[in-house]
Amino acid sequence: MSAFEFFFSFYGLVLGLSVTVIATGLATAIQHRKRIRIGWLTPLLALFVGLDVASFWDFAWTNFRDLPFSYGLLIVGLAIALIYFIAASLVFPHAIEDDLSLDDHFWANKKLVLLLTTAANIAALIVAAPILLAAPAGSLLIANYAVTLTAYIALVIPAAFVRNKAAFATLTGIHIAIYLVLGAFSAAFPNSSEQMLEAMNAREAAALATAPAK
Repeated sequence: MSAFEFFFSFYGLVLGLSVTVIATGLATAIQHRKRIRIGWLTPLLALFVGLDVASFWDFAWTNFRDLPFSYGLLIVGLAIALIYFIAASLVFPHAIEDDLSLDDHFWANKKLVLLLTTAANIAALIVAAPILLAAPAGSLLIANYAVTLTAYIALVIPAAFVRNKAAFATLTGIHIAIYLVLGAFSAAFPNSSEQMLEAMNAREAAALATAPAK
């Protein structure tokens, strides 16, 4: 087992618990569907958080796999993964009561859930920034991730504070659609990320070769 595999086995375990707690909450809600009103807001939020965890998992694998193992990396990874776990734990209520409406729980916790996922994404990019800058096409990678994070914030922060069902559904639905399209694209073209990175490296190398000497 490599150093990264050792790190990622622990890191992935905590992220996997985030998915587990969402799945458990959904299963519990379905089990008690005759006692409670499930609605569609909480399942939509659960779908987004689950896809966001998967996207973050992919980000960590792509950007952290070449790092040497260290205790500091373990602590940082644990902190970010715990943020996701807390967010996932707030999606569904832990106690089921007769005539409970999941919509009430949704409006009480939705803002905190989305702010936590945003914090996790920002923290991940801050941690990954030195790694990305050290890559051959570091500036282009940082620019790409900065644009992606900006788009993320532009959709998630308004969704966190909006009090209108249609507005939340629109913002979150757009984000879910983006995740699904990216997932389908990566499944159809599994080497697309590596090919894009190679192209960016070649472009930067070409730019350095043609730059006038100082």
